[in-house]
Amino acid sequence: MSMFNRRQFIQYGALAAGSGAIAACSGSQTAPSSDSSSSPEVIVKKEKVVASWLPIMQTTAYYVALKEGLFEQADIEIESVKFENPNQIIDSLVSSRADFGPPGAAAGITVLAEAKAPGTFKVYGLQGGGIKSGFINDGLIVKPDSSIQSFKDLKGLKVGTIPGVQWETILTYILHKNGLEPGSDVTIEQMAVGLQLPSVVSGAVNATLSLEPVGSIAEATQQAKRAMTNPVAMFIADPFYSGAAVLTTKFLQDRPETAAKVVQVIDEATRLANQNFDQYRPVISEYTALKSEQASYVAQPRLRSFSELDSTDIDSYQKFVDVFYEEGVLDQQMDVTEIMLDKSELA
Repeated sequence: MSMFNRRQFIQYGALAAGSGAIAACSGSQTAPSSDSSSSPEVIVKKEKVVASWLPIMQTTAYYVALKEGLFEQADIEIESVKFENPNQIIDSLVSSRADFGPPGAAAGITVLAEAKAPGTFKVYGLQGGGIKSGFINDGLIVKPDSSIQSFKDLKGLKVGTIPGVQWETILTYILHKNGLEPGSDVTIEQMAVGLQLPSVVSGAVNATLSLEPVGSIAEATQQAKRAMTNPVAMFIADPFYSGAAVLTTKFLQDRPETAAKVVQVIDEATRLANQNFDQYRPVISEYTALKSEQASYVAQPRLRSFSELDSTDIDSYQKFVDVFYEEGVLDQQMDVTEIMLDKSELA
């Protein structure tokens, strides 16, 4: 595997003069030298950066970056803070307790927070899945013998989903598209990801709208099945991105060279993850609750780095954000291009 050359950072900005590089004269290890013109040894001080992350599949590129030591090679000392709730990640960024959210931060919650505090975030990557691309992001999970085949079959039943406004809004929108009203026609139960498959198996709920890897585990263990694969992409946008990589504008403005290097590290890690996903499967179980045997068969997510983002990705993200306006969660429409990181903003 190729080493992460410092020259790769040139396009994002060279090290600042005040980055902490100091010179220390070094002599021969075998004998004293009388040559006072010997070359100095350059010691580069590492920049400390705080990352808030979720232990999910969409965060794979971050795991790769940690495993391969890409941050260290970029002279960055990472303080890695794990959260179990996407709201906590955004809160840590808003309060300046963290500098960036690696891939896997909630794309929808980011926009909702930006609406309350304009100018707080810059998105530099998207993660999810898609029907055309063949990457699985989510599924409608039911018992193996269930007659449920679509959301229309959920009338009078209970359906579970991920806690928080993002997935409750997504599910509400899809139910509306299928002529169903949450509360009167369908009961929505918010539940932790780890409880979703057991809840389907026990009958506590009739179905769940679940992120990967719930569907992969359900089918591999034959405890449940996907009645629909990538249903969110069917009703909102294909591809669909529920995850995002996020920088705070404070981090970008206060330490532009370091922020640029973070973007470059995640870009390189995303490239490695996409090209060698099977090789990095064991890494996933080191950072998530997945067991090693489960990591061997879970679906590969669609990971889009900053350098790869195109008009299709931005359009898909916009369609997702529009859902929050249509469902009354946002008071006004938001243009996602205003929150996307631009190359001109990098040092």
